[in-house]
Amino acid sequence: MARLLGPSDIRGLAESLNTAPHKKWGQNFVVDAGTVQRIARLSEVGEGDRVVEVGPGLGSLTLALLATGAEVTAVEIDPVLAGALPATVAERAPEAVDRFDVVHADALRVETLPSPPRALVANLPYNVSVPVILHFLETFPTLERVLVMVQAEVADRLAAPPGSRTYGVPSAKAAWYCATRRAGDVKRAVFWPVPRVDSALVLMDRRAVPETAVAREDVFAVIDHAFAQRRKALRGALATLAGSPAASEDALRAAGIDPLTRGEQLGIDDFVRIAEALAAART
Repeated sequence: MARLLGPSDIRGLAESLNTAPHKKWGQNFVVDAGTVQRIARLSEVGEGDRVVEVGPGLGSLTLALLATGAEVTAVEIDPVLAGALPATVAERAPEAVDRFDVVHADALRVETLPSPPRALVANLPYNVSVPVILHFLETFPTLERVLVMVQAEVADRLAAPPGSRTYGVPSAKAAWYCATRRAGDVKRAVFWPVPRVDSALVLMDRRAVPETAVAREDVFAVIDHAFAQRRKALRGALATLAGSPAASEDALRAAGIDPLTRGEQLGIDDFVRIAEALAAART
């Protein structure tokens, strides 16, 4: 059984490596064993499941995931931490050494992994959380489930439905891939250093992407333009993308959408129809 890390273990490991949490990589280490056990339980991963963890730090969540029987690949940008992780696993979960890999890389540049992952479970660096989630969902179609700890405000945005105050680009793009919901709050005190913002868990279950003749990039371009000026009606917001306000209005009407609608009122299927109408107008 894996021996999980507590506050003194974390600080002792950091001291032995002559390191500390780095702000440039958005590092906030989880020092509470109960929190990582909770995350592992909510992820519902188990024996034989292939899990990718981004930003494992000193290994708190890594050990909890290995304790479930899962196979874990940890992606770590910090060379010191990436180099130390195998020794931590060997010491605290020797029975799991054969189920663990570490990849020293920037998660936003990862294109391949030792094995195709079924789940992404991570305490993500706040500054890159949404790009990392979207990159992994696009790059690894085998991902069925994502459970990540992010800034509470980001969690709200990812899980927001159309029409809500927090609905925006992350919400719409996440909906292309997944059904998303908040899975609970996380207290600031479980981190070292203690962050100035609240954290929350987000659970994302893969769904079939919308059926469309246009590329995902075309749909995402519509989303980006629709929210670039949030209070602007779509007729104006999409004018640059369409070529003119008149062309924008024609495409919106062809998609069955009132040109005076704002982006925050639309779901992913609406954005797909707009992208299709814009593509049809160009042919």
